[in-house]
Amino acid sequence: MIKTLLDEKLNKKDLLLSGRVFHVSCAAHILNLIVQEGLKVIGDSISKVRDSVLYLIGSAGKIDRFEEATRLVHCSCYKKLEYDCPTRWNSTYLMLRTTIKYKEVFNKLSLTDTNYKSYPTEEQWSNAEDVSDKLKLFYHITEQFSETQYPTSSQYFTKVCEIKLELEAWVKELNPLISDMTSAMLLKFKKYWDGVHILIGVASIFDPRYKMRLVKFFIPLIYGEEASTKIQEVRSNCYDLFQDYKSKLSAPHDSLASSSSEVTSFTQGDRLSSFDRFVASTGATVEKRSELDMYLEEDLLPRTPSFDNLSWWKTNGLKFPTLQKMARDLLAIPVSSVASESAFTTSGRLISPHRSRLHPTTLEALMCARTWLWNDLNGLTSTADQVSCPTLLDEEDEPNSSGLSQL
Repeated sequence: MIKTLLDEKLNKKDLLLSGRVFHVSCAAHILNLIVQEGLKVIGDSISKVRDSVLYLIGSAGKIDRFEEATRLVHCSCYKKLEYDCPTRWNSTYLMLRTTIKYKEVFNKLSLTDTNYKSYPTEEQWSNAEDVSDKLKLFYHITEQFSETQYPTSSQYFTKVCEIKLELEAWVKELNPLISDMTSAMLLKFKKYWDGVHILIGVASIFDPRYKMRLVKFFIPLIYGEEASTKIQEVRSNCYDLFQDYKSKLSAPHDSLASSSSEVTSFTQGDRLSSFDRFVASTGATVEKRSELDMYLEEDLLPRTPSFDNLSWWKTNGLKFPTLQKMARDLLAIPVSSVASESAFTTSGRLISPHRSRLHPTTLEALMCARTWLWNDLNGLTSTADQVSCPTLLDEEDEPNSSGLSQL
């Protein structure tokens, strides 16, 4: 669909940069694919840890014995054991993170419970700790990408560069399990990196705390000898995008300027016409720098946590009118298009067996009631006749109030 739409828009010449920044992949989805690729490699290595958790949560009696062993070894962790789900990579991280803290408890149970035969070896415990340590980075970055208040695209660049540098370091690990896992993750990462590094690099320029300095700092760390070419690529795309915006905005600006001059000449006659000619004659002899040149030449702002990038561009529109419009569009690109829970799963949204047994009228009433209550909490209109209600009924069925009485 993206390719079809891109070809259609290119034929009409409606796209900026000839469509090079038309499609932006969801950051959380990319991270999900990268981690899933790594988990395919390490699945067997942490199987004993998974089997141990499954054994202990299998019955109430085993849970009681586990809690008793926890008290005997004076374990300070009180978190509940979690079993991972194959389609949710974060559940594997959470399982490992919690289980590792109970290592001594599992050791105690292996000595007292004759039926417990899946105790991991020291090497397997070590592998579990290494894997958990590596997945921690992806877990926290995905949470940041999927916050309710979505981060702007300028924050995307630093996080992605951080992941790339960490993967490059992990592939050199002495542990062959981590090295193999990272190699698989790097192949998946490179597939998406080439498609996003230009746009996210340009977006990072529109943070006055970084500008081109951030690109010049990270690109050499990632590309090495090819860094100068990649930096120039980002810079050229930024200037090309600036020219596209300038050309699109010049016509309305010229008409507005002519209209303004007509009003001025009508009200003030020719009193300032001599001044206009003076400005035009003196300006012709001075090389005019673009907004982008002046912006990039200014000093960087202090990197303070309370800095509001969007507010800065809002207040500097008179100084950089074209750049302000570019920043408005670039910084509005969401880093992630999914909620945090959806980012961690490869399965679709399913109605549970309990809810699927509800009568369609009852389910419709529940959905409507939820909409009304949510709108009421947010100060919106909450009356039934003014709020649209999602329906699960056939077109020939008439909604009635019997479902509401079943609530």
